[in-house]
Amino acid sequence: MPDNNIYALIRVSTKKQKEARQVTKMKKLGIPKDNIVIEKESGKSTVRSKYKSLVKRLKTGDTLYIENVDRLARDYDAIIEQWRLLTKEKNITVKVLDTPTLDTDQKCTDLSKKFMRDILLLTQAYEAESEWRKIKSRQAQGIAVAKASGKTLGRPRKEPTIEKIKVVRQYQNKDITLDDALSLLNIKKTAFYKLCNDIKNL
Repeated sequence: MPDNNIYALIRVSTKKQKEARQVTKMKKLGIPKDNIVIEKESGKSTVRSKYKSLVKRLKTGDTLYIENVDRLARDYDAIIEQWRLLTKEKNITVKVLDTPTLDTDQKCTDLSKKFMRDILLLTQAYEAESEWRKIKSRQAQGIAVAKASGKTLGRPRKEPTIEKIKVVRQYQNKDITLDDALSLLNIKKTAFYKLCNDIKNL
């Protein structure tokens, strides 16, 4: 009979966020590198291919480490559903680093203690969605204020240099070939065509 495996799920909401802190925690627990799943997706995403692939790998008796319950999802119902899926359907042990009281390898026969653990899970699920809603609300308010003040959202567009304009004009006047233009500016075709379009709209 194969040995039970130990896994870790690490999730950050965007590619800009760093997962190093979570990875360090999991490595200290001795979890094999190949069993540490790093997902750069919002907990609200319906894609989450890496998490879904991990769930398929899990089998009865395996252990999954997470930093906190909001690594499973970002909304109340989804957290509760994923917890049920992992602990009831997949029949694995879930260990929560930030809240060891929720660790499912702690057998709880006392009804009062079981009730308190369930309440704790529900409370953390509620807090996860509440925090997500506050973040989205602040973002929406910030965008509204920026628009009202006439600010342009996103990165400011860089104006083409005189050299770039000169090369584009030479290409458009057929004084140089496309290859010559790409070589002079050291860019690829797609970037050059975008540049031509930007200059056309100046």
